[in-house]
Amino acid sequence: MTKRFSLPQLVVSAKLTTFAQTAFAAAIAINIWVNPSLAGDPFRNREPHQIGDQTEAAFKAIFQQGNYPAADRYLQQALSKEPNEPLAYAMQASLAYGNKDWAKLDTYSQKTLETAQKLIPSDPLRGNLYTAVSHFLEGAVVITREGTVNGVPQALSRLRQVYEYLDKAEAISANDPELNLIKGYMDLLLAVNLPFASPDQAIRRLEQNAAPGYLVDRGIALAYRDLKRYPQALDYANLAIKTTSDNPEIYYLKAQILKQLGQKEKSQQIIQEAIANFDKALAKKSQLPGDLVKQIERERRSAVSLKNPG
Repeated sequence: MTKRFSLPQLVVSAKLTTFAQTAFAAAIAINIWVNPSLAGDPFRNREPHQIGDQTEAAFKAIFQQGNYPAADRYLQQALSKEPNEPLAYAMQASLAYGNKDWAKLDTYSQKTLETAQKLIPSDPLRGNLYTAVSHFLEGAVVITREGTVNGVPQALSRLRQVYEYLDKAEAISANDPELNLIKGYMDLLLAVNLPFASPDQAIRRLEQNAAPGYLVDRGIALAYRDLKRYPQALDYANLAIKTTSDNPEIYYLKAQILKQLGQKEKSQQIIQEAIANFDKALAKKSQLPGDLVKQIERERRSAVSLKNPG
């Protein structure tokens, strides 16, 4: 997300499907607040919304531990025990994207939409919010199935629907932390790529109204990374590490930031620190999707080449 795109290019780029795996996945969080009478609500410490125990456990597996195999096991249980929770299907869709299983991506995107719409009468805030998410996921399906040329009109239509339902959710509770986390990530995606959008406004949304805090920190670190504001990105990555120190993906993010900062400042010491953080991520590679492990390994080799030119 370091280049700038027109809106159609943005929608049809890999950033759309990447968000389905990462930014959205990150936006549906962990750092669980527990009420003895309710399943955990990772966003609210007042007036919590109920989600299932198995879905909650899947959140922990991904976002606290970066453990995708465990998350997949919990989600399989969630689909049978908690069939009316759209978040479980959205998570399955994001995992399917990570595994490049386009048929499952399509299936779980549709299930996210179905369950979200059924939720609207009893929980209009979350029902509208995850209807928006489902349209985003279905936009990813369109791009993978139709390609960039044929998928443009449909993808643009999906993006309009995303913001239509986000607006409905915002009309219900503009300061809701779950809404502001997901919308904040979406706004950052646009702000980083479009010259007329304001990343500072998106960052303020996250800082002021979103939760949980570690995902706020992670999202802002990603934004500053893509804006090439590396010292600020590093500060927020370190804040995220304080609360999710077992997650290898956080060390991967920190390594990316350090690599770019080291290149910019021509610092071998910073490059070496980047390599050390790539190694921390790879130390738990059994927990991560295979394609992600390969990407981390490629970026580590690139960092080593910077330290040992020629």
